[in-house]
Amino acid sequence: MTLTLHLVRHGRTVYNTEHLLQGWCDSPLTPEGLDGVRATAEALAEVPFVAAYASPLGRTVATAQEILAHHDGLDLTLLDGLKEFSFGDHEKAPEEEFWSEHSPDAVFGAVFDGTFPGFPGGESGAAFMERTRQAFARITADNPDGDVLVVSHGVTLLTHLARVSMAAGQGPLTTPLPNASVSEITVSGGRARVRRVASDPAGHGIPGGVRPGFAFPPQAA
Repeated sequence: MTLTLHLVRHGRTVYNTEHLLQGWCDSPLTPEGLDGVRATAEALAEVPFVAAYASPLGRTVATAQEILAHHDGLDLTLLDGLKEFSFGDHEKAPEEEFWSEHSPDAVFGAVFDGTFPGFPGGESGAAFMERTRQAFARITADNPDGDVLVVSHGVTLLTHLARVSMAAGQGPLTTPLPNASVSEITVSGGRARVRRVASDPAGHGIPGGVRPGFAFPPQAA
């Protein structure tokens, strides 16, 4: 038996285009973002999904609903564990200003290690890592075989992909996740492997602001 997880990042949103930090806060898909999601939905239209999961935030639900429009009778299960990392009091802050004051490598390296204490009003790295681990453990336990759709967020999906990749000896990820991109993990005989990362049917390309030499987790670069 082989489980294939199809991991989709939500479509481009208003805050994405305005370059504002977007963790637990939410903003709607832009018209361009919706077009991109529909392109991804077309690319996944023939995949015989047996289950579908999403973060409960509006942008992920809207993305999942567009994909499931091609899959009659498939219910969407919402899991809090699939939510994005919380930036706490810094939610909606301008990204350029924020990341000029906080090293992305230091922040996300510590998040992945579970040592990040959290931003004021946010969550710790340990809490984030545990809730995402539990969410994917549930999905895997509930679906030992077949194709499963998971719609979530950039940091959340990168984290799980990197967790699997590092455990499987595949090394750190070197490709960021465009909006509406599709990545895949296979699980067979209790062993998980990353099969592909950041397929981009929407054609959105690498997210703005990504530095040369990108790697995740950062400390493994």
